[in-house]
Amino acid sequence: MAGLRAFSCYRKPKRAYTRKSKYKKKGYIKSVPTIKVVKFDLGDLKREFSSQIDLVSKEKIQIRHNAIESARQVVVRKLGKLGKPYHFKIRVYPHNIIRENKMITGAGADRMQTGMQRAFGKATGSAAILKIDQPIFTLYIDKEDVETLKLALRSAMPKLPCKCKVVIVKK
Repeated sequence: MAGLRAFSCYRKPKRAYTRKSKYKKKGYIKSVPTIKVVKFDLGDLKREFSSQIDLVSKEKIQIRHNAIESARQVVVRKLGKLGKPYHFKIRVYPHNIIRENKMITGAGADRMQTGMQRAFGKATGSAAILKIDQPIFTLYIDKEDVETLKLALRSAMPKLPCKCKVVIVKK
């Protein structure tokens, strides 16, 4: 079974030519795949915290929804082990729908596909388009826990396809 297409195909953001409309005739995308991000706000949502730490993108890029979810899982697992109170928030939403025109390669493939005729493609996933210095994740914590909980956000960096930095925002 073929897995996901390499993300190098989708890395550079471009203006989306996809539209989901409530009128079926006007919608270019007939069905939108469900996003894998389970929760966007985690932790103690009612409490006021004194500090804020952001994980910020250093480049303009698209991030696929499953990369956001895997980074979220890593951060939440680290925060749970540390046992400190926190409020963790995902600041991006995967609106852009990724399409794929499936091509078959190998012997006899010329009789199996239409090539670039009607090559709009099927929706295979969704991605969030990020700008430079746009926060991806935000972690609200108490002042004394800043240095220890900064490591939790750093652990998410290998899961994301972009260069990131951790920024401490004073409240």
